[in-house]
Amino acid sequence: MRDPDLRGLKVLVTGGSGFLGRELCRQLGVRGAVVSSLCRRPSTALERMGVRQHLGDLTDAEAVSRAVAGCEAVVHNAALAGVGGPPRPYWSTNVLGTRQVLAQCRAHGVRTLLYTSTASVAFRPGGLEGATEDLHPTPCHLAAYPATKARAEALVLAADGPELATVSLRPHIIWGPGDPHFAPALLRAVRAGRLFMPGDGANLVDTTHVRTAAHAHLLALDRLREAPAADTPAIGGRAYFISQGDPRPLREIAARFLRAAGTEARWCGLPPRLATAGAALAETLLRAAGSTRTHALSRFLVEELLTPHHFDITAARRDLGFAPPIGFDEGIAELARVASAAGRGDEVDSHPREDRHHPQEPPCPTPTTPSDPS
Repeated sequence: MRDPDLRGLKVLVTGGSGFLGRELCRQLGVRGAVVSSLCRRPSTALERMGVRQHLGDLTDAEAVSRAVAGCEAVVHNAALAGVGGPPRPYWSTNVLGTRQVLAQCRAHGVRTLLYTSTASVAFRPGGLEGATEDLHPTPCHLAAYPATKARAEALVLAADGPELATVSLRPHIIWGPGDPHFAPALLRAVRAGRLFMPGDGANLVDTTHVRTAAHAHLLALDRLREAPAADTPAIGGRAYFISQGDPRPLREIAARFLRAAGTEARWCGLPPRLATAGAALAETLLRAAGSTRTHALSRFLVEELLTPHHFDITAARRDLGFAPPIGFDEGIAELARVASAAGRGDEVDSHPREDRHHPQEPPCPTPTTPSDPS
C-alpha cells in the first residue's frame, strides 16, 4: 500500500468538521500537510488537530476566497447530503457552492482540486453490479442529492486543465467510528428486536470505511501533483469509484453493524411494492407540507435498500495505487471495541499506530488583503 508524502503541502478541506472531513484533516496532518478547513461552525476536534478553521458558507464568495488564499490544493468535501427533500438547498450548496470553489481556485492560482463525489451519481433503478467508471452518471436521478452531486462532479471534471488539475472520487456508504448516518439510522429502525426493511436483504452492497475513503483522497491528491510516469495514466479530469471492494448482503451488513453497537435484531422484510408505494406517498405528503427534511422515507432510499450496488475498483487500484487500508471485518471489530469502550466511559484510539508520526504544522497563511473574488 502506497503512503503519499504530502509534507509542507498547504491544503484546504471544505467541510472539514464533518465525518469524512475530520478524517481527511487527520490523515493529511499525519502525512505532513499544512491543513486548513472551511466549515460553517467551529470544531473542537479540528482545533485539537491544529487545523486552522475558516468559518463561512460555500456560496459566500468572500468566505471561500479567504479560505482558499495561500493554499496550494483544495479537497472539496463539503456537501448537503440526504435521501430526499426539495432540490433548491441541494442546488445551492452542491452546485453553486462548487462553482464558487472552482472560481476561487482559479482566482488564487490553486493548481490541484480534488472533489468528493458519491457513487450515487451513477445509481439507477435496478441497482448497479460491478459498475465501472465507463458507466456515466444517469440523467434521471431519484433524488436531488445524487442529481446535484452529478452536476457538480461534471463541473469539476470539465475544469481540468494545465492551470488546474482536477479529479473526482466516488466513495459509497461511508462508515466507521463516529458515523452520524448509516449505523444510527439502522438503530432507529429497530423496534422490539425487529428490523423492518424492504425486501429480503439478499442484495449485495459495497461500503467504504472512513479511513479507506480518506486514504484514497490522499493517494489521488499525491498523484495529481506529480507528473505521470510513462507507464502511468494521467488521472486529471477523471472520476473513480472507491469502496472496500467487498460486497456483502445488506442483511449481513445491517446485522453486523447492529451487533457491533450491542443490538440484536431480526430482519423483517416488507413487500417491495408496498415499500415503494409508501415512499412515493411520503414524498407527496412532505412536498405538499413544504417540508425541507433530507432524511425522510423516499423512493431513492427504498430503491437503494432493495437493489444491489457494488463497484469494480480496478481503475482506482491501477491509477491511484489504491487498496483499502482496513478490511470490512476489521472495521466491524473496531466499531465493537469503540462502542464497548464508550459504554464504559473509556476512550479508544481507533487509528493505527503507524499513522501517528507527522505532527501538524502551522496552518495555511491568509494574506492580510486577500484577492478579490472572481
